[in-house]
Amino acid sequence: MTGYRQLLRTPEFTPLLISSAAHTAAQTVAGLALGTLVHRATGSPLLSAVSMFGPSLAQVLGATFLLSGADRLPPRTTLAGLSLAFATVTAVLAVPGLPVAAVLAVVLAQGMIAALGGGVRWGLLNEILPKDGYLPGRSVFNMMGGLMQISGYALGGLLVTALSPHAVLLLAALLHATASATAHLGLTARPPRAFGRPSAAETRRVNAVLWSSRPRRLVYLGLWLPNGLVVGCEALFVSYDPGAAGTLFACGALGMLAGDLAVGRLLPPAVRTRLATPLLLLLATPYTFFALRPPLSVAALCATLASVGFGASLVQQERLMALTPAGLSGHALGLHSAGMLTLQGVSAVAAGAVAQVTSPATAMAVMAAASITVTVTLAAASRRSPGGLPAAVPQSGQPEPR
Repeated sequence: MTGYRQLLRTPEFTPLLISSAAHTAAQTVAGLALGTLVHRATGSPLLSAVSMFGPSLAQVLGATFLLSGADRLPPRTTLAGLSLAFATVTAVLAVPGLPVAAVLAVVLAQGMIAALGGGVRWGLLNEILPKDGYLPGRSVFNMMGGLMQISGYALGGLLVTALSPHAVLLLAALLHATASATAHLGLTARPPRAFGRPSAAETRRVNAVLWSSRPRRLVYLGLWLPNGLVVGCEALFVSYDPGAAGTLFACGALGMLAGDLAVGRLLPPAVRTRLATPLLLLLATPYTFFALRPPLSVAALCATLASVGFGASLVQQERLMALTPAGLSGHALGLHSAGMLTLQGVSAVAAGAVAQVTSPATAMAVMAAASITVTVTLAAASRRSPGGLPAAVPQSGQPEPR
Protein backbone atom coordinates (compact mmCIF):
# COMPACT_ATOMS: atom_id res chain seq x y z
CA MET A 1 0.00 0.00 0.00
CA THR A 2 1.81 3.09 -1.25
CA GLY A 3 -0.66 5.95 -1.59
CA TYR A 4 -3.09 7.87 0.55
CA ARG A 5 -5.82 7.36 -2.06
CA GLN A 6 -5.58 3.61 -1.52
CA LEU A 7 -5.98 4.18 2.20
CA LEU A 8 -9.08 6.30 1.76
CA ARG A 9 -10.63 3.63 -0.49
CA THR A 10 -10.07 0.95 2.15
CA PRO A 11 -13.42 0.02 3.76
CA GLU A 12 -13.94 1.50 7.24
CA PHE A 13 -10.74 3.57 7.12
CA THR A 14 -12.53 6.87 6.38
CA PRO A 15 -15.25 6.51 9.08
CA LEU A 16 -12.59 5.62 11.64
CA LEU A 17 -10.54 8.63 10.52
CA ILE A 18 -13.51 11.02 10.77
CA SER A 19 -14.50 9.71 14.18
CA SER A 20 -10.95 10.08 15.42
CA ALA A 21 -10.76 13.61 13.96
CA ALA A 22 -13.86 14.69 15.86
CA HIS A 23 -12.48 13.12 19.04
CA THR A 24 -9.13 14.91 18.65
CA ALA A 25 -10.79 18.25 17.92
CA ALA A 26 -12.99 17.86 20.99
CA GLN A 27 -10.03 17.05 23.23
CA THR A 28 -8.05 19.98 21.84
CA VAL A 29 -10.63 22.69 22.39
CA ALA A 30 -11.69 21.21 25.74
CA GLY A 31 -8.09 21.11 26.98
CA LEU A 32 -7.46 24.73 26.04
CA ALA A 33 -10.74 25.83 27.61
CA LEU A 34 -10.02 23.94 30.83
CA GLY A 35 -6.46 25.23 31.05
CA THR A 36 -7.68 28.80 30.61
CA LEU A 37 -10.53 28.31 33.07
CA VAL A 38 -8.28 26.94 35.81
CA HIS A 39 -5.55 29.51 35.17
CA ARG A 40 -8.07 32.34 35.52
CA ALA A 41 -9.41 30.84 38.75
CA THR A 42 -6.09 30.00 40.42
CA GLY A 43 -3.21 31.70 38.59
CA SER A 44 -1.24 28.48 39.17
CA PRO A 45 1.01 27.07 36.40
CA LEU A 46 0.85 23.67 38.11
CA LEU A 47 -2.96 23.44 38.28
CA SER A 48 -3.28 24.84 34.77
CA ALA A 49 -0.95 22.14 33.42
CA VAL A 50 -2.75 19.42 35.39
CA SER A 51 -6.15 20.53 34.08
CA MET A 52 -4.94 20.25 30.47
CA PHE A 53 -2.79 17.14 30.73
CA GLY A 54 -4.08 15.54 33.92
CA PRO A 55 -6.25 13.05 31.98
CA SER A 56 -3.00 11.62 30.66
CA LEU A 57 -1.97 10.78 34.23
CA ALA A 58 -4.96 8.49 34.64
CA GLN A 59 -3.96 6.51 31.54
CA VAL A 60 -1.76 4.37 33.78
CA LEU A 61 -4.89 3.17 35.61
CA GLY A 62 -6.61 2.33 32.35
CA ALA A 63 -3.49 0.49 31.16
CA THR A 64 -3.42 -1.49 34.41
CA PHE A 65 -7.07 -2.47 34.71
CA LEU A 66 -8.87 -2.02 31.37
CA LEU A 67 -6.46 -2.61 28.50
CA SER A 68 -7.21 -6.31 27.98
CA GLY A 69 -10.53 -5.10 26.55
CA ALA A 70 -8.70 -3.60 23.55
CA ASP A 71 -8.67 -7.02 21.82
CA ARG A 72 -11.59 -8.62 23.70
CA LEU A 73 -14.42 -6.11 23.10
CA PRO A 74 -16.29 -5.42 19.83
CA PRO A 75 -14.54 -2.36 18.33
CA ARG A 76 -17.55 -0.47 16.93
CA THR A 77 -19.64 -0.66 20.10
CA THR A 78 -16.68 0.22 22.30
CA LEU A 79 -15.57 3.27 20.31
CA ALA A 80 -19.10 4.63 19.99
CA GLY A 81 -19.82 4.09 23.68
CA LEU A 82 -16.56 5.70 24.84
CA SER A 83 -17.13 8.79 22.70
CA LEU A 84 -20.63 9.12 24.14
CA ALA A 85 -19.15 8.90 27.64
CA PHE A 86 -16.66 11.63 26.76
CA ALA A 87 -19.50 13.83 25.52
CA THR A 88 -21.34 13.42 28.82
CA VAL A 89 -18.28 14.12 30.95
CA THR A 90 -17.31 17.19 28.92
CA ALA A 91 -20.84 18.58 29.27
CA VAL A 92 -20.49 18.18 33.04
CA LEU A 93 -17.26 20.21 32.95
CA ALA A 94 -19.16 23.04 31.26
CA VAL A 95 -21.35 23.55 34.34
CA PRO A 96 -20.56 27.07 35.70
CA GLY A 97 -19.16 27.30 39.19
CA LEU A 98 -17.75 23.75 39.28
CA PRO A 99 -14.96 23.72 41.91
CA VAL A 100 -11.41 23.22 40.63
CA ALA A 101 -11.09 20.01 42.67
CA ALA A 102 -14.20 18.62 40.97
CA VAL A 103 -12.84 19.60 37.54
CA LEU A 104 -9.61 17.71 38.21
CA ALA A 105 -11.49 14.65 39.48
CA VAL A 106 -13.67 14.55 36.37
CA VAL A 107 -10.77 14.91 33.91
CA LEU A 108 -8.83 12.16 35.70
CA ALA A 109 -11.80 9.80 35.35
CA GLN A 110 -11.99 10.77 31.68
CA GLY A 111 -8.34 9.91 31.21
CA MET A 112 -8.76 6.46 32.71
CA ILE A 113 -11.30 5.31 30.12
CA ALA A 114 -9.28 6.96 27.33
CA ALA A 115 -6.60 4.26 27.68
CA LEU A 116 -9.06 1.62 26.47
CA GLY A 117 -10.14 3.80 23.56
CA GLY A 118 -6.59 4.13 22.24
CA GLY A 119 -6.05 0.38 22.25
CA VAL A 120 -9.35 -0.32 20.50
CA ARG A 121 -8.82 2.40 17.89
CA TRP A 122 -5.26 1.49 16.89
CA GLY A 123 -5.90 -2.23 17.06
CA LEU A 124 -8.83 -1.78 14.68
CA LEU A 125 -6.69 0.32 12.35
CA ASN A 126 -4.09 -2.45 12.27
CA GLU A 127 -6.88 -4.93 11.49
CA ILE A 128 -8.47 -2.84 8.73
CA LEU A 129 -5.23 -2.22 6.83
CA PRO A 130 -2.86 -4.73 5.23
CA LYS A 131 0.48 -5.33 6.92
CA ASP A 132 2.33 -2.74 4.85
CA GLY A 133 -0.43 -0.15 5.37
CA TYR A 134 -0.17 0.51 9.10
CA LEU A 135 2.63 3.09 8.98
CA PRO A 136 1.14 5.22 6.16
CA GLY A 137 -2.29 4.78 7.76
CA ARG A 138 -1.06 5.92 11.16
CA SER A 139 0.73 8.78 9.38
CA VAL A 140 -2.61 9.94 7.99
CA PHE A 141 -4.15 9.77 11.46
CA ASN A 142 -1.25 11.74 12.93
CA MET A 143 -1.48 14.38 10.23
CA MET A 144 -5.21 14.58 10.78
CA GLY A 145 -4.49 15.00 14.47
CA GLY A 146 -2.09 17.82 13.67
CA LEU A 147 -4.67 19.57 11.51
CA MET A 148 -7.35 19.17 14.17
CA GLN A 149 -5.00 20.57 16.80
CA ILE A 150 -4.04 23.52 14.61
CA SER A 151 -7.68 24.28 13.94
CA GLY A 152 -8.78 23.45 17.47
CA TYR A 153 -6.19 25.61 19.21
CA ALA A 154 -6.60 28.50 16.79
CA LEU A 155 -10.41 28.43 16.83
CA GLY A 156 -10.54 27.47 20.49
CA GLY A 157 -8.33 30.41 21.45
CA LEU A 158 -10.63 32.80 19.59
CA LEU A 159 -13.78 31.29 21.07
CA VAL A 160 -12.42 31.27 24.63
CA THR A 161 -11.73 35.00 24.25
CA ALA A 162 -14.90 35.91 22.36
CA LEU A 163 -17.33 33.70 24.29
CA SER A 164 -16.24 31.81 27.39
CA PRO A 165 -14.45 28.57 28.35
CA HIS A 166 -17.83 27.09 29.33
CA ALA A 167 -19.23 27.63 25.82
CA VAL A 168 -16.14 26.03 24.29
CA LEU A 169 -16.59 22.99 26.53
CA LEU A 170 -20.16 22.57 25.24
CA LEU A 171 -18.78 22.68 21.69
CA ALA A 172 -16.31 19.94 22.65
CA ALA A 173 -19.15 17.81 24.02
CA LEU A 174 -20.96 18.15 20.69
CA LEU A 175 -17.83 17.05 18.82
CA HIS A 176 -17.52 13.96 21.02
CA ALA A 177 -21.16 13.11 20.27
CA THR A 178 -20.36 13.45 16.54
CA ALA A 179 -17.45 11.03 16.97
CA SER A 180 -19.80 8.53 18.62
CA ALA A 181 -22.40 8.74 15.85
CA THR A 182 -19.76 8.40 13.11
CA ALA A 183 -18.26 5.29 14.71
CA HIS A 184 -21.68 3.67 15.17
CA LEU A 185 -22.92 4.40 11.65
CA GLY A 186 -19.69 4.05 9.67
CA LEU A 187 -17.94 1.02 11.14
CA THR A 188 -18.80 -2.63 10.65
CA ALA A 189 -19.84 -4.77 13.61
CA ARG A 190 -16.70 -6.87 14.00
CA PRO A 191 -16.09 -9.60 16.57
CA PRO A 192 -13.30 -9.12 19.13
CA ARG A 193 -9.77 -10.04 17.97
CA ALA A 194 -9.13 -12.28 20.98
CA PHE A 195 -11.22 -14.67 23.06
CA GLY A 196 -11.91 -14.37 26.75
CA ARG A 197 -13.38 -11.79 29.08
CA PRO A 198 -11.48 -8.57 29.76
CA SER A 199 -10.11 -8.44 33.28
CA ALA A 200 -7.52 -6.64 35.33
CA ALA A 201 -5.60 -9.91 35.79
CA GLU A 202 -5.44 -10.55 32.04
CA THR A 203 -4.41 -6.94 31.43
CA ARG A 204 -1.52 -7.27 33.87
CA ARG A 205 -0.49 -10.66 32.44
CA VAL A 206 -0.22 -9.43 28.85
CA ASN A 207 1.45 -6.21 29.97
CA ALA A 208 4.08 -8.31 31.73
CA VAL A 209 4.63 -10.48 28.65
CA LEU A 210 4.99 -7.47 26.36
CA TRP A 211 7.36 -5.81 28.82
CA SER A 212 9.51 -8.95 29.31
CA SER A 213 11.16 -8.72 25.88
CA ARG A 214 14.18 -6.38 25.93
CA PRO A 215 13.74 -5.14 22.32
CA ARG A 216 10.06 -4.33 22.96
CA ARG A 217 10.92 -2.75 26.29
CA LEU A 218 13.42 -0.38 24.70
CA VAL A 219 10.90 0.58 21.99
CA TYR A 220 8.28 1.33 24.63
CA LEU A 221 10.69 3.49 26.64
CA GLY A 222 11.64 5.35 23.46
CA LEU A 223 7.97 5.96 22.69
CA TRP A 224 7.14 7.13 26.21
CA LEU A 225 9.98 9.10 27.79
CA PRO A 226 11.48 11.62 25.31
CA ASN A 227 8.01 12.44 23.94
CA GLY A 228 6.49 12.82 27.41
CA LEU A 229 9.20 15.14 28.68
CA VAL A 230 8.75 17.46 25.71
CA VAL A 231 4.99 17.57 26.25
CA GLY A 232 5.90 18.90 29.69
CA CYS A 233 7.31 21.91 27.84
CA GLU A 234 4.08 22.34 25.88
CA ALA A 235 2.04 22.12 29.08
CA LEU A 236 3.57 25.46 30.13
CA PHE A 237 2.49 27.43 27.06
CA VAL A 238 -0.49 28.93 28.90
CA SER A 239 1.58 30.11 31.87
CA TYR A 240 4.52 31.13 29.63
CA ASP A 241 2.37 33.49 27.57
CA PRO A 242 -1.39 33.28 28.26
CA GLY A 243 -2.27 35.55 25.34
CA ALA A 244 -0.25 33.56 22.79
CA ALA A 245 -0.79 30.01 24.06
CA GLY A 246 -3.14 29.16 21.19
CA THR A 247 -0.54 30.37 18.68
CA LEU A 248 2.23 28.27 20.24
CA PHE A 249 0.02 25.16 20.36
CA ALA A 250 -1.01 25.67 16.73
CA CYS A 251 2.62 26.08 15.64
CA GLY A 252 3.53 22.88 17.47
CA ALA A 253 0.71 21.05 15.71
CA LEU A 254 1.92 22.42 12.35
CA GLY A 255 5.40 21.05 12.98
CA MET A 256 3.98 17.67 13.97
CA LEU A 257 1.99 17.61 10.71
CA ALA A 258 5.15 18.29 8.70
CA GLY A 259 7.10 15.59 10.53
CA ASP A 260 4.42 12.95 10.05
CA LEU A 261 4.11 13.77 6.36
CA ALA A 262 7.86 13.49 5.85
CA VAL A 263 8.25 10.22 7.75
CA GLY A 264 5.05 8.55 6.61
CA ARG A 265 5.04 9.53 2.96
CA LEU A 266 8.24 11.13 1.70
CA LEU A 267 11.11 9.18 3.25
CA PRO A 268 12.00 5.70 1.93
CA PRO A 269 12.04 2.86 4.49
CA ALA A 270 15.82 2.50 4.42
CA VAL A 271 16.21 6.13 5.47
CA ARG A 272 13.44 6.48 8.02
CA THR A 273 14.55 3.45 10.07
CA ARG A 274 17.74 5.37 10.96
CA LEU A 275 16.00 8.61 11.92
CA ALA A 276 14.34 7.77 15.24
CA THR A 277 17.18 9.13 17.44
CA PRO A 278 17.89 12.27 15.34
CA LEU A 279 14.18 13.12 15.32
CA LEU A 280 13.92 12.68 19.09
CA LEU A 281 16.89 15.03 19.56
CA LEU A 282 15.19 17.54 17.27
CA LEU A 283 12.03 17.16 19.37
CA ALA A 284 13.75 18.51 22.50
CA THR A 285 16.61 20.77 21.46
CA PRO A 286 14.66 23.90 20.36
CA TYR A 287 12.94 24.11 23.77
CA THR A 288 16.28 24.73 25.49
CA PHE A 289 16.22 28.21 23.89
CA PHE A 290 13.11 29.13 25.86
CA ALA A 291 15.42 29.75 28.83
CA LEU A 292 16.41 32.96 27.02
CA ARG A 293 12.73 34.07 26.87
CA PRO A 294 12.76 34.68 23.11
CA PRO A 295 10.16 36.93 21.45
CA LEU A 296 6.94 35.29 20.30
CA SER A 297 8.09 34.92 16.68
CA VAL A 298 11.21 32.99 17.73
CA ALA A 299 9.29 30.96 20.32
CA ALA A 300 6.72 29.98 17.67
CA LEU A 301 9.51 28.96 15.29
CA CYS A 302 11.13 26.82 18.02
CA ALA A 303 7.81 25.11 18.79
CA THR A 304 7.22 24.38 15.10
CA LEU A 305 10.72 23.02 14.48
CA ALA A 306 10.71 20.88 17.62
CA SER A 307 7.37 19.23 16.81
CA VAL A 308 8.74 17.89 13.53
CA GLY A 309 10.53 15.43 15.80
CA PHE A 310 7.24 13.81 16.79
CA GLY A 311 7.58 11.91 13.49
CA ALA A 312 9.95 9.59 15.36
CA SER A 313 6.94 7.82 16.86
CA LEU A 314 5.96 6.44 13.44
CA VAL A 315 9.34 4.77 13.06
CA GLN A 316 9.10 3.39 16.60
CA GLN A 317 5.54 2.11 16.13
CA GLU A 318 6.56 0.28 12.96
CA ARG A 319 9.30 -1.40 14.99
CA LEU A 320 6.84 -2.27 17.77
CA MET A 321 4.45 -3.96 15.33
CA ALA A 322 7.32 -6.01 13.93
CA LEU A 323 8.03 -7.22 17.48
CA THR A 324 4.41 -8.03 18.42
CA PRO A 325 2.10 -10.91 17.36
CA ALA A 326 -0.95 -9.75 15.40
CA GLY A 327 -3.39 -11.13 17.99
CA LEU A 328 -2.10 -8.67 20.57
CA SER A 329 -1.74 -5.64 18.30
CA GLY A 330 -4.54 -3.72 20.02
CA HIS A 331 -3.17 -4.39 23.48
CA ALA A 332 0.39 -3.54 22.43
CA LEU A 333 -0.64 -0.30 20.74
CA GLY A 334 -2.93 0.55 23.63
CA LEU A 335 -0.03 0.06 26.05
CA HIS A 336 2.07 2.36 23.89
CA SER A 337 -0.66 5.00 23.80
CA ALA A 338 -1.50 4.75 27.51
CA GLY A 339 2.12 4.75 28.61
CA MET A 340 2.95 7.69 26.37
CA LEU A 341 0.03 9.75 27.60
CA THR A 342 0.74 8.81 31.21
CA LEU A 343 4.32 10.03 30.91
CA GLN A 344 3.01 13.17 29.23
CA GLY A 345 0.76 13.78 32.23
CA VAL A 346 3.57 13.09 34.70
CA SER A 347 5.85 15.42 32.77
CA ALA A 348 3.19 18.14 32.67
CA VAL A 349 2.88 17.96 36.46
CA ALA A 350 6.67 17.92 36.88
CA ALA A 351 7.08 20.87 34.54
CA GLY A 352 4.36 22.77 36.36
CA ALA A 353 6.06 22.05 39.69
CA VAL A 354 9.44 23.28 38.42
CA ALA A 355 7.79 26.38 36.94
CA GLN A 356 6.10 27.02 40.28
CA VAL A 357 9.48 27.48 42.01
CA THR A 358 11.44 28.94 39.07
CA SER A 359 9.66 30.18 35.95
CA PRO A 360 7.87 28.60 32.97
CA ALA A 361 10.81 29.45 30.67
CA THR A 362 13.35 27.78 32.97
CA ALA A 363 11.14 24.73 33.47
CA MET A 364 10.78 24.26 29.70
CA ALA A 365 14.56 24.26 29.27
CA VAL A 366 14.96 21.77 32.13
CA MET A 367 12.42 19.34 30.63
CA ALA A 368 14.07 19.63 27.20
CA ALA A 369 17.50 18.84 28.66
CA ALA A 370 16.04 15.79 30.42
CA SER A 371 14.53 14.57 27.13
CA ILE A 372 17.88 14.90 25.35
CA THR A 373 19.61 12.94 28.12
CA VAL A 374 17.05 10.12 27.98
CA THR A 375 17.24 9.91 24.18
CA VAL A 376 21.03 9.57 24.19
CA THR A 377 20.87 6.94 26.95
CA LEU A 378 18.25 4.84 25.14
CA ALA A 379 20.16 5.06 21.86
CA ALA A 380 23.25 3.66 23.58
CA ALA A 381 21.19 0.86 25.18
CA SER A 382 19.60 -0.04 21.83
CA ARG A 383 23.00 -0.44 20.22
CA ARG A 384 23.85 -3.04 22.89
CA SER A 385 20.53 -4.88 22.43
CA PRO A 386 20.45 -8.00 20.20
CA GLY A 387 17.23 -6.59 18.66
CA GLY A 388 15.96 -9.86 17.30
CA LEU A 389 12.29 -10.66 16.89
CA PRO A 390 10.90 -12.28 20.05
CA ALA A 391 9.09 -15.57 20.09
CA ALA A 392 5.30 -15.62 19.90
CA VAL A 393 3.41 -14.34 22.92
CA PRO A 394 1.90 -17.31 24.77
CA GLN A 395 -1.65 -17.84 25.86
CA SER A 396 -2.64 -17.32 29.47
CA GLY A 397 -0.76 -19.48 31.95
CA GLN A 398 2.20 -20.28 29.64
CA PRO A 399 5.64 -18.66 30.05
CA GLU A 400 7.07 -16.73 27.14
CA PRO A 401 9.58 -18.83 25.16
CA ARG A 402 13.14 -17.50 25.25
